[in-house]
Amino acid sequence: MIPQTYLDFENTLVLNEPPNQWPDALKSMWFDAKGDWESSHNIAQDMHNKLGSWLHAYLHRKEGDRFNAGYWYRLADKSFPKSTLEEELEEIVTYLIETT
Repeated sequence: MIPQTYLDFENTLVLNEPPNQWPDALKSMWFDAKGDWESSHNIAQDMHNKLGSWLHAYLHRKEGDRFNAGYWYRLADKSFPKSTLEEELEEIVTYLIETT
């Protein structure tokens, strides 16, 4: 079942794996929220659309690679965020919940 809120999403972080029926983008953010950057990145880099570019940008921003993140934000048609990483994670997850 797709979470209805960001809090619902956070409550799934006790699981060992994201639910199978979730879309890849939400799984990617779940892995990131669990501290598994590599698994999150592996999913995001295989998403060849603006959403995948946004996730990819966020992940490289989190990694500290501002130059690479900027490239991906531009591909996603997004400005480099002024928000914290935590705020951006919540923004992305909320967007995914609302559009799924």
